[in-house]
Amino acid sequence: FIDICFTSSTVPKMLVNHISGNKAISYSGCLTQVFFFSWFAGLDSIILASMAYDRYVAICAPLHYTMIMTPKFCAHLVAVCWFWACIDALIHTVSLTRLSFCDHNEIPHFFCDLSVVIRLACSDTFFNDLMVYIVGGLTAVMPFIGILISYTRIFVAVLRIPSAHGKQKAFNTCGSHLAVVCLFYGTIIGVYFNPTSTHTAQKDTA
Repeated sequence: FIDICFTSSTVPKMLVNHISGNKAISYSGCLTQVFFFSWFAGLDSIILASMAYDRYVAICAPLHYTMIMTPKFCAHLVAVCWFWACIDALIHTVSLTRLSFCDHNEIPHFFCDLSVVIRLACSDTFFNDLMVYIVGGLTAVMPFIGILISYTRIFVAVLRIPSAHGKQKAFNTCGSHLAVVCLFYGTIIGVYFNPTSTHTAQKDTA
């Protein structure tokens, strides 16, 4: 569901622009796109960390799983994920409203990506950049660190399993989730942290 919402925040508008040949987007439409894209991207990141913790408890503390991962705890965990991701997106979106933009801006991207929109501003963007590093870091970096810690402990626990069948079963439990984690964070690293990526118009809209 989250992945559907994530892609739906950008793909429909992109398809409309492609079919109509009109690539324009209004200021309010751009802010709306930034909000929902940031919301579901952040939510995806936090949910993946929560799922990694679930796998950790299932493999490293199976006898205590039902006591730790109670329905009430899971409901609270999901609610916190949705709430924090929404706050993160709201901070970035509201921060954009304080910026001044020159007329007839051209976004060298398929959609209104936060980093691209900030670079188009004619006014000082120090506060926006600071929020990207602080709030965005809490939403993206901290969950990633949590995932690394969870899977490090899972890997150590799996190595202690004496039977090959037990190890195979444990890895099968984590395989699909680990693949999604690699795809999600691999894409983020490739797009936003690649030193050779300059986000030029040709590269972003190719």
